Amino acid sequence: MNELITKNSEWIIHFMSNIDRLLDSFEHLTANYRPTLGGERFFTDKEVSARLKVSRRTLQDYRNEGRIPYIQLGGKILYRESDIERMLSDSYRPAYRLTGT
Repeated sequence: MNELITKNSEWIIHFMSNIDRLLDSFEHLTANYRPTLGGERFFTDKEVSARLKVSRRTLQDYRNEGRIPYIQLGGKILYRESDIERMLSDSYRPAYRLTGT
């Protein structure tokens, strides 16, 4: 075990590869981290429209129709995560199958 460790050593290459994967994971976590305020996470209309796969205009229609709760601070619209989850849960329709006889 008296070998010289260089940047081309298999152990160093493996170690650096693990460090790179760890950094990628850390960057992914920090990019998607949303701190809570009073135990609640808030999302912008852009984030909600991307998650629900609807346009921002459709979200505006939902707000105008009273289908989705929101918070308006100045010109900024925010949505509580729990309100989005509740809206999706309330809109859930179970699948059914017609039986042919």
